[in-house]
Amino acid sequence: MLQVKVNENHSYEVEKNGDGLLINQRKINPDIKRLGESAYHIINNLRSYNVEIISFDHAEKNAQIKVNNNIYTVSAKDQFDILLDKLGLSNLNTARVSEIKAPMPGMVLKVFAGEGMEIKKGDSLFVLEAMKMENIIKAPADVVVKSIKIKPGDKVEKGQILMLF
Repeated sequence: MLQVKVNENHSYEVEKNGDGLLINQRKINPDIKRLGESAYHIINNLRSYNVEIISFDHAEKNAQIKVNNNIYTVSAKDQFDILLDKLGLSNLNTARVSEIKAPMPGMVLKVFAGEGMEIKKGDSLFVLEAMKMENIIKAPADVVVKSIKIKPGDKVEKGQILMLF
């Protein structure tokens, strides 16, 4: 069973039932033909739909789908997501980071982030030289930089707080 939301406005419960589907406990038997890698033609209740999957994020379980030239944002939750929601554990994957500390002693070569900047997970924050190697330190989560405690040329010790988020 999936809980599906369309454009954050409409909610549906969808289950596979033999050859058809149960949508909000109503059985439908659409005729679905694949036209290409991300294009389909669907006939249901004597209505024809041209469907194209514009984007799909498997990890987040959401997609943008074009149906007869109208674009819809669709998100889904499977039985495991629903169970995690019921247990209050659905936001455990969201990293909460308030600071970044020096992973090793070294010298700051470059600082890419600025105070007030919105940084995405994986964006470069600064370059730390340690043992003649340059290490690019990246953001561990989506954050907004609150304060920067370093500048190029600063020597830092392991565990020293370098940025606050």
